[in-house]
Amino acid sequence: MKYCVVILDGASGWPLAEHGSRTCLELAHTPNLDAMAKEGTIGLVCNVPQGMEPSSACACMSVLGYDPKVHYRGRSAVEAEGMRIPLDAGEVVFRCNLVTVRHGRMWSYSCGLIDSGEARTLIASLNEELAYDGLLFYPGISYRHILKIAGREDTLLANCTPPHDIPNKVIDDFLPRGPGSDLLRDIMTRSASVLDNHPVNMERKARGDMPASMVWLFWGSAKIPDMPSFRDSWGLNAAMTSGVDVMRGLAQMIGMQVLDIPGVTGGPDNDYGSQAAGALEALSQHDMVVIHIEATDDAAHAGLAEEKIGAIEAVDREIVGQLLAWDKDELRVMILPDHSTPIEVQTHVADPVPFMLWGPGLTASGAERFTETEGKRTGILINEGCNIMSRLVE
Repeated sequence: MKYCVVILDGASGWPLAEHGSRTCLELAHTPNLDAMAKEGTIGLVCNVPQGMEPSSACACMSVLGYDPKVHYRGRSAVEAEGMRIPLDAGEVVFRCNLVTVRHGRMWSYSCGLIDSGEARTLIASLNEELAYDGLLFYPGISYRHILKIAGREDTLLANCTPPHDIPNKVIDDFLPRGPGSDLLRDIMTRSASVLDNHPVNMERKARGDMPASMVWLFWGSAKIPDMPSFRDSWGLNAAMTSGVDVMRGLAQMIGMQVLDIPGVTGGPDNDYGSQAAGALEALSQHDMVVIHIEATDDAAHAGLAEEKIGAIEAVDREIVGQLLAWDKDELRVMILPDHSTPIEVQTHVADPVPFMLWGPGLTASGAERFTETEGKRTGILINEGCNIMSRLVE
């Protein structure tokens, strides 16, 4: 038996009034997912424990069979692991977004998905102007970067708001506050001066692109304790493909091989076909492969329903289609979002999300499609997401 897990990041959502009160999953044309749904087990699963942040790191930890209440200490440390950033006692890390602010309001949490090369140049300038012994910026992918701070663990007490939670809102109302916030606010304020007339920003403005106005710090985290390997926990040799550091970090923390597949990104330019082909090829050497798709979540954060629908349809056509056609071994598949990212609020919420289990030994639950409504209609609910892996590999 081989296994495949497909995580459609943030694909679940709320009914859209302007689209006949249907969700993006309901609006998408998904013949392959529909065919699977008629044969498989459909239900709802709660991947985010009550009271915990509905981040991908927390929710995907559940999907992979690990209880966030036991193992989760914050998202940034997981991303840092994915970027191979060393983290010692007394050091903390924060997610460091390059953002665009206009007229004092959060215009874009991502500078319009800034190019990674331009972002690296900006981060290098921030290190030249702001870094000192105990403070260092690390470039990541597109707008997602990491700031490491030594000797100021009090910054973890600061109340920080993710920039994707405050679209078009006045940023002064959401700057870090509370214990330890003084340093974070100072870094954010001084970053604006460094970036204001930077050549990269001047070129972006000339092209009509959003400039990087400042850095935004949030999701502070200390080092995460060692986690048991996936093989020790589930008896399977596994690999993962993802275009974002947080998922690569989570994979590395549990001993999954991270697949380097050309064309895999965290945005709408992701090569879905190559990602699926590379993942299925990896099954010749592994028992399980995890395919993580970020584009659905990025579209939802930007409030772009049509792009989110398009990403779901691309997954159905280019990934799920390959899974249905694969005939080298018996294959069990689990498909689900990690969390919900409704278009209306453009941020993560902790709602239950639909899941599908399909393959040998898995029975049909009477669903017609892979949607939130069908998941609820079957009456199957998994209250603790960390238990869903046992349903797949039982």
